[in-house]
Amino acid sequence: MATPQMVQQVKAEQLHLVLDSNSFVPFYEQIVDQVRSLIKEAKLLEGQIFCSEGEIARLLGISKMPVRQAFQKLRSEGLLVIARGKRPVIGSGRVPWNFQQLRGFGEEMRRRGLAPSAKLLSADLQEAELEVAQALKLGPGERIYRLRRLRFVNSQPVAIVTSHMPARLFSGMERQDLEQQSLYHIVEHIYKRKLHWAEEIIGAVTAREEDAAILQTVAGSALLMIKETTYDTQQIPIEYSVSLLRGDRYTASVISVRKH
Repeated sequence: MATPQMVQQVKAEQLHLVLDSNSFVPFYEQIVDQVRSLIKEAKLLEGQIFCSEGEIARLLGISKMPVRQAFQKLRSEGLLVIARGKRPVIGSGRVPWNFQQLRGFGEEMRRRGLAPSAKLLSADLQEAELEVAQALKLGPGERIYRLRRLRFVNSQPVAIVTSHMPARLFSGMERQDLEQQSLYHIVEHIYKRKLHWAEEIIGAVTAREEDAAILQTVAGSALLMIKETTYDTQQIPIEYSVSLLRGDRYTASVISVRKH
């Protein structure tokens, strides 16, 4: 959170927002992209008081409607905090995740214009526990790689991801660069296994002291828990992961379609 001396009101003319009327990109998306970039470059800081819809509209010479759409999108991403009767405030960025698409963490974050990174907490070769063995359809005594990583977005810790992968399919996994390379990239390009689909189970838990310390949050705070089994094109389960995500920095997005 920004320190008190950082909390100041942003003036519209300081933003240097520019709209390209010849672009096929809607005005609201142009505004979102520019504000998102300003936050990413630390030219706008968490806790700063932002401009009103009217101020942005007057600055750009447009109606309030596209500005309102931009504010709604920024709010959904956690980049703007908007309370009734109060001016908008720059937020920390609550990362939305769309479960309709099978993407790696880094792929999804980069697609949203955010900066992902990772820290490897542990990489062990061990016998699979019952829950893991059942998810990966392993035989008695089969071994798995257990990879535990801390995931960051814009240098802020958001998730602890524990991946379990069959040792017989991924020999030498512990020698891969699991901080600089996407796990999905390693699976598809080094081990030549094409990913196809995944099944997720989503729930909520409270943070234990160890996990809270790693995620820089308070013990007992809400965490989103996602258990995911990923399959390749041969319908072989190749990863069973358990992710613990900070509830104040992560949201789930699921699209449901009614069948007729």
